[in-house]
Amino acid sequence: MTANSLSRTLERPGVFKYLLIAPAVFVILLIGLYPLIKLAVTSFQDISMFGADYSFNGAKHYVRLFGDSRLWESLLHTVLFTAVALPIELVLGYLLALLFLERLPGKSFFVAIILLPTIISPIVAGSTWRLMFDQRFGPVNQILSWISGREVELLWNIQTYLVWPAIMIAEVWQWTPFMFLMLYAALSNVDKEQLEAAQIDGASWWMTFRRIVLPAIMPVMVIAMLIRALDLFRIFDIIWTMTQGGPGTMTETISIYAYNIAFREFETSYSAAIAFLVIFILTLVVVWLLRRIEVER
Repeated sequence: MTANSLSRTLERPGVFKYLLIAPAVFVILLIGLYPLIKLAVTSFQDISMFGADYSFNGAKHYVRLFGDSRLWESLLHTVLFTAVALPIELVLGYLLALLFLERLPGKSFFVAIILLPTIISPIVAGSTWRLMFDQRFGPVNQILSWISGREVELLWNIQTYLVWPAIMIAEVWQWTPFMFLMLYAALSNVDKEQLEAAQIDGASWWMTFRRIVLPAIMPVMVIAMLIRALDLFRIFDIIWTMTQGGPGTMTETISIYAYNIAFREFETSYSAAIAFLVIFILTLVVVWLLRRIEVER
């Protein structure tokens, strides 16, 4: 290509801007696509602690998924945990956002305090809550002992009926501030004149929320729920530091199960198939939600 032809090419509308972003797009595709392609290739091989067969072995690992009861049990744990934790975080975040919409002394200071858990590493948060729930020296049992007037030694990290509530408390404590921040920003932009007009017309709280507030905050709320749902579905850190999936496999999520298969049992190809299953499920959920958002618009 001569200098003149290159100059004419660059002068075409839209060509130059694509050339500017081409290096960034290439890097993003390299970083994002290569691991995905490598994962797909590995899932069709047979790599484990017993050897590495890099030849094509068909879809035997994907067939194995359907008969793996422990896999579907961990997937059920993940879905149920997401289905319970997400509404709790949404409701608490909304209530906090409503509270801080009012004029409060020192509001900026308290908002900063509320947001502190979100900047803590989940590993640190899980380790902290594990210590707080310790049956002998944890402050949670001590507070319950003061309230009940007798010695309380609940095994929060061991007893089957207490481990999930303990994990739920830790997760909600850390990530409710995120929902609060998103909903607080959305509620701050609701048209005040519409709210005042509804109040003058005698509209009830529920009617005002349904007809004015909810449509105004819906786009932000859906995006916040989508972000948190994806985080909850791949939850690992807090559960691992608190219970490591125990007792037994009671708190084992799909991420913890994939970790155990990959790094404890060293079944690399099977863990790649599990990872691809998770990617497939999350892709379906994201596409469905994004289509719903477009339809509502």
